[in-house]
Amino acid sequence: MTSSSSITTQLGQEGLGQQPWWVEQWMELIHSFRYKKRLERAWTYAREGNVLSIRFEGRRVHARVQGTEKDPYKVKLWLDVLNDEDWGYVLEALSQKARWSAQLLAGIMPQDIERAFAASGKRLFPFKLQEVRSECSCPDKANPCKHISAVYYLMGDRFSEDPFVLFQLRGRTRDQLLGELAERRRAGANQAVVLAPHPPHPAILDAGRWWRYDAPLDPDLVVITPALEGESGLDGAGPLPLAEDHRFEEANLLFLERLQAQGMAMGQLAMARAMTAGAETVPAQGALSGP
Repeated sequence: MTSSSSITTQLGQEGLGQQPWWVEQWMELIHSFRYKKRLERAWTYAREGNVLSIRFEGRRVHARVQGTEKDPYKVKLWLDVLNDEDWGYVLEALSQKARWSAQLLAGIMPQDIERAFAASGKRLFPFKLQEVRSECSCPDKANPCKHISAVYYLMGDRFSEDPFVLFQLRGRTRDQLLGELAERRRAGANQAVVLAPHPPHPAILDAGRWWRYDAPLDPDLVVITPALEGESGLDGAGPLPLAEDHRFEEANLLFLERLQAQGMAMGQLAMARAMTAGAETVPAQGALSGP
């Protein structure tokens, strides 16, 4: 749609009928207006052809609406425009999702389109009616007046045919938006081709690496934690048949403690030997054993 394109100036007999979600969201704003009688009159204007012309001039909508006077009233309607930096964030977000581009090309407004605009901290749809800027040359001080509201209804009808109208009000025509979006997607594809592939991990090329550890490991870094109560081999074996000597009542207890310590030391030695590449860093067995 060019900057001077025209918009249908009369609703059909069925009115707006069943409309896509983005048109319904646009209409929710005007329906929130508290002067219902004025809206009814505006609806009649839109239905009966009182809106004589609607056209885009740049990023604004200009219309002529026939009221009760001889000369038609002049209406202007616009939204706050996103600057180039804001659009840069939006386009970057849009280029990351092929689904968004495909839906827009098909003339469908993505249901989650506001997520792309959130990257700029801005919105595509106005949040409240006051964000839709408008002027009318009629003497009515209320805004929107019935003439503005009639144009508003017809804008919603146009949105059902071309969702890019809303993008144009925010500062990008259909051709601009799709052109810049295609350029960003091409740039992303070319960058992906230029980048060298990440080298695979050696374990991908040699599955045996998953089951061995080739680097030297200091045995002091290996710690064998004591088993919880009832989990050691000695606990599982039950009471050992040790001879008792009443002269040395603590002898058996000391023996069992020494046996537990020796088991831990031997376990640490076995772990160190299993995980080191060379035996030169492993201390001799005698160094860990005791009397």
